[in-house]
Amino acid sequence: MNSDVTQKSFLKGIDQIKRDHQSHGQFKAMPVHKWDPPYCGEIEIRISTDGNWYYQNSVIKRHSMVKLFSSILKREANGEYFLVTPVEKVKIKVAKAPFIAICMDVSKDNNVQKIYFTTNVGELVLVNEKHPVRIVNEKKGVYPYIYVRDNLEALLSRSVYYQLMEIVVEEKIDGEFWNGFWSDKNFIKILKK
Repeated sequence: MNSDVTQKSFLKGIDQIKRDHQSHGQFKAMPVHKWDPPYCGEIEIRISTDGNWYYQNSVIKRHSMVKLFSSILKREANGEYFLVTPVEKVKIKVAKAPFIAICMDVSKDNNVQKIYFTTNVGELVLVNEKHPVRIVNEKKGVYPYIYVRDNLEALLSRSVYYQLMEIVVEEKIDGEFWNGFWSDKNFIKILKK
């Protein structure tokens, strides 16, 4: 399919979603997991390791546009990423993860510690069983991720990762010692001792 036709068609389809966002006064994740439109080709959008979004190798500087695109982002079982509207989907490239956790907040309520991460697109994620943290060791380093939604993850920024490591404790779970942390009454295991 012609790349220019795909891009123009896709941008027309996104107009309705943009109007929906504006009418609510804030951006929200759309129910892309319920949509299964036909594949319409690849669009020249990519997300770099640092969380920047690019269109034709130029940084998308309008944060509202990045938030809009992030609300219609879908990762399929094969690991490929798509921007999806109810009528079409286009493939994009993602380096590591589509989001970056840029802020961590810890709260205690009735002795229950809760850890929240805020992503670069403003999504607030409470760490718990549905939104765990996982650590991936690769040749180039350690990569910590938080599950955000619908098969999408955020890479923790370096400063957020160090902040998280400051609250790591050792616990004995099912007879084994683990390093991890508590959030929302869940012990999130990071490393077996």
